[in-house]
Amino acid sequence: MPENVTGTTLLSMTHIPPPAEELRFLDTELRQLDARRAQLLARRAWLLHALYPVPAPRPAVRRPETTAPSVQNVLLILGGILLTVAAIAFTLVSWGHLGIAGRALVLGAVTVAALGAPVPLLGRSLCSTAESVAGLGLALTVLDAYALYEVAFPDADGLGYAAVASAVLAAVWTAYGLTLGALRRSPGDRAPLSSPLRLPLPLATATAQLPLLLWAGAADAGAHTMTAALLLTAAFDTALALRTPVKSVRIVSTVGAYVMGGWGTFAAGWLSLTASGTSAAARAAALLLFAAAIALTAAWQAPRPRVGTGIALTGGLIAVAAVGGVLRPSLPDVWTVPGYLVCGVALLAAARIRLPEPVRHGLAGASGSVQALAVVWALPAVTVALLGPVDWVRSAWSGAPANARDAVTTGNPWPPNAATAPLVLALVAAVLVVAVRGTTWRPRALTGALTLAWATAIVLPATLELPYAAGLFAQTLVTAALVAYAVRASRVPTPALPAPALASLVLSLLTALSLAFLALASEPATLSVLATLTALFAAAAWRPHLGPIAAPAALVHATALTCAVGASLGWQPQHTALLVLVVPVAAALLAARLDASPTALSIEVTGAAAALLAVGLAVTDPPVLALVLALCGVIAAGTAVREDRRPVGYAAAVLFVLATWVRLASWDIGSPEAYTLPVTVPALLVGVLRRRKDTQVSSWTAYGPGISVTLVPSLFAAWGDAHWLRPLLLGAAALAVTLVGARHRLQAPLVLGGTVLTLDALHELAPYIAQVAGALPRWAPPALAGLLLLALGATYEQRIRDARRVREVLGRMD
Repeated sequence: MPENVTGTTLLSMTHIPPPAEELRFLDTELRQLDARRAQLLARRAWLLHALYPVPAPRPAVRRPETTAPSVQNVLLILGGILLTVAAIAFTLVSWGHLGIAGRALVLGAVTVAALGAPVPLLGRSLCSTAESVAGLGLALTVLDAYALYEVAFPDADGLGYAAVASAVLAAVWTAYGLTLGALRRSPGDRAPLSSPLRLPLPLATATAQLPLLLWAGAADAGAHTMTAALLLTAAFDTALALRTPVKSVRIVSTVGAYVMGGWGTFAAGWLSLTASGTSAAARAAALLLFAAAIALTAAWQAPRPRVGTGIALTGGLIAVAAVGGVLRPSLPDVWTVPGYLVCGVALLAAARIRLPEPVRHGLAGASGSVQALAVVWALPAVTVALLGPVDWVRSAWSGAPANARDAVTTGNPWPPNAATAPLVLALVAAVLVVAVRGTTWRPRALTGALTLAWATAIVLPATLELPYAAGLFAQTLVTAALVAYAVRASRVPTPALPAPALASLVLSLLTALSLAFLALASEPATLSVLATLTALFAAAAWRPHLGPIAAPAALVHATALTCAVGASLGWQPQHTALLVLVVPVAAALLAARLDASPTALSIEVTGAAAALLAVGLAVTDPPVLALVLALCGVIAAGTAVREDRRPVGYAAAVLFVLATWVRLASWDIGSPEAYTLPVTVPALLVGVLRRRKDTQVSSWTAYGPGISVTLVPSLFAAWGDAHWLRPLLLGAAALAVTLVGARHRLQAPLVLGGTVLTLDALHELAPYIAQVAGALPRWAPPALAGLLLLALGATYEQRIRDARRVREVLGRMD
């Protein structure tokens, strides 16, 4: 290239392709690179396979579906079962074909052979075979016992013989198993003697469950003797389970102890409950105490603490049932539960003796269970005393009842034998205060004691049948005491409300609610009680931790008081609604003073609920309802003045609109514009202000709701209007909206206004279109449709281009 060529000339000589051509060139190069990469990867895979050949997979080996020991055990078990069945069939069916000597010789020889065969089999380490043959031998001993009964003792009692036979068989099987163990034992082995076979000892243990029961049945023993037989068998099983080193025997004896002991304890408990005299109750109590002794002995020596605790708990409950069962026949029915409760409390003294820890915990748990059951027994009386006054809502101010019990039993009967319910509740509360001393459980115990003391105070007036006024005064004192305790407990400097204070405050709310319903029987009582409760909770609301609960409670009672005052003055509900609005006003003022505290939010929610009640009271009178809605809007607007409550302004606007609508409806105005224009104007003003603050807000968000809320209902009304004035005004308004949208390039006004204007014009032209359509011949519409389709097809591309341009123009608008 010559050296005198300038840079400008060189730049003009360089060929730079257009972007589309350069893009095609790049795509071609990339496809070629992808194809080359695929070739290289395939070559690499071939080279790897050639250098490192993959070994051929081994053929799958079919594994057996079961193991050899399993097959062996199944075969031995089946063989033993078949031989046992054959022996039974021989004994029962073919017995008569042989004489006495032949029968004895056959059964004796087979039994001895079956019982002796395991010895050489064990010597050859054929344990499973020895187990099967031994099982056959044990089954043959049962047949021997049956044969002996049929031959030698045919006239003996069946149950008695079965009792003796089961005892002998249990002893023989035990001796047989231990003898085999002794034969297999080495001379210097000092381990506990056991059997090398698994069947003899467990079967002997299971058979040992029968002798006493069969003996009691053979002797026609009574219920107490049969129960004693069950408990004695359970005692034998318990001792065996605690002492034997053989696991299988321990399992069988444990199951026997639970089954026989549970059965015997249930039977003894039933005898105690159905005992009609002191003597029968004492005999049942002796059986129950024996069962308790078995359980406590087992708990004392239990290998695991949790098991010992559970068994000791059961033993403690059985002991309470025994002693309480003795007291029950000699006491009136009303003192039955307190008698059992005293026995349960006495267990706490036994729990403080130097006993193993699981036993002490179990006895303490038994005492707690008895106390819990006693409290559950007293709950119906507490429920009636607390919820019974609700029935006064149906007969408010009908007259004070004679006494406190009549006041709470207007719709529900008083529970029977509930005269000692306050004593039971108070005794359990005292036990919680005195007995529970641990750092962890002490606060919970105090809370429970407070709750039980409250329940005692609630149920006491009705139990004693105090006069109605005295019952009201007592319940008022309970409420005041609970609130005072909550105030005192809340003085502790903690970040949250302490548990005792919270429990006391919740109980005071329940008491106040029941007291308010109870006071509905009399007009003076209602007014005085509601005023007292309002002042009481208002005073407690100034405590920081109590405010979120006490302040709403005060407002609720104040709302009820305003309703009661209105009813006392003889006002109609809609006029009482204006008095109820005093509560939302007070709530708004208090919330503004408290600012952003948790109490302020609860006060505002309660005030809103009171305002909703006022609206409900005024709903039957539209003019008063409109006034109430407007006043609620004023309260909401005043709340919205605060910086953190600005969203309440929307609620205020809605309330004002609703008030306007209700007033218009009360004037029988049916024009939709009268209802929609009060919404449209504020909505458009809000949209304008929002667009000024945020220019990115879409016109659909700012103006769409305000425009559509008037144009759409008016369009529907215009389509059903036979006159010309409404369509004309609607068309003018839609045209103005469309022009404003076009002028300011706003999408929502342009689309909404243009759509409504078009539909309004079609409504006006509809009669003429119908006339023209009726005058045309029948072939004209298809012909016009065909021409229209041809015209559309001919200009399709141009229309698409025009539509794209319109979309771009609309897209550039806000």
